[in-house]
Amino acid sequence: MRNYLNHLFKKERDLELLVTLWPTFPHFRKFATDERLAGIRLNTAMIKAAEIGTELKDAQALAGHVPLYFDIKGRQLRVMEVVPNNDHLEVILNHPIEARTPTMVLFKGGEDYALLNRIEGGKRLVFEGGSQYMVYRGESLHIKDPSYNMIGPTFLDYEIEKIEKAKAAGFDRYYLSFVESQKDVDQFREIVGDSEIVLKIESKKGLQYVMNEYRKQKNVYLCAARGDLYVEIDKPHHMMEAMKLIIAKDPEAVIGSRMLLSVINHPVPAAADLSELSWIYDIGYRKMLLCDELCLDGDKLGRAVNVLESFRKDYAGEGRVHPEWFYS
Repeated sequence: MRNYLNHLFKKERDLELLVTLWPTFPHFRKFATDERLAGIRLNTAMIKAAEIGTELKDAQALAGHVPLYFDIKGRQLRVMEVVPNNDHLEVILNHPIEARTPTMVLFKGGEDYALLNRIEGGKRLVFEGGSQYMVYRGESLHIKDPSYNMIGPTFLDYEIEKIEKAKAAGFDRYYLSFVESQKDVDQFREIVGDSEIVLKIESKKGLQYVMNEYRKQKNVYLCAARGDLYVEIDKPHHMMEAMKLIIAKDPEAVIGSRMLLSVINHPVPAAADLSELSWIYDIGYRKMLLCDELCLDGDKLGRAVNVLESFRKDYAGEGRVHPEWFYS
């Protein structure tokens, strides 16, 4: 038994922690110089191309040794405008779509919904009534009906403008959302050149791409982006097989979101959160990306980073948990 426990706790210190920030966050400077971090993802979802000024160069200057990743949304559906109405919800999308109506549309990571009555001109969604909570510009949404299809180019002009500004600032690492085919990757590669690309897998089509098309390449990594993937899959327990598929296809894959959510409201993580971290680590993931909700608040992010650093030292790395403790 003692030999088994000694073997169990002799693990290589290789767990990497990544977070999501933006240079204007008041806590950006603090975490940009935190040696415990292996990367910072700059989420551009709520930022217009015209609003990106000196922030990117500021981020480069502040980050020091911490690598920065520029996030691009690709084919992900986003609300570009909320049309004022008294009795129903109307929104304008970034991409034109087609889908059979009426159908349910999910908002806020599946926590809210509204019944889509019709689609006008591909981009204008007119709902029957509204959602429970307010819908804002920049929010993502989900249409799970099999008839749903995004039409038009994957990379919109304003997204390309963002990429060009990132390239001008010296960025050579990117996250790409909602990857569903090798064509998505090839088109993105034409824009960013030989840069490092992390492919966020966030849909059933994305999982099919991983299973049937994806081949491990230099400077290309998969990401099990569980925030949206959890909403897009048919049943919640399908997430476990999806995670196993992604790490099997790419042993260097990132896993992101829906981790350590208990520390949002409590200083001590829930046992379920810690058990999940150990399972994620044990099936092979060595890069963990915290979700936006944790990263928006400096105190919450600090708690999460502390927890993961303790986990990295005691479970995943330096063997500071001694088997003898179980016999005292």
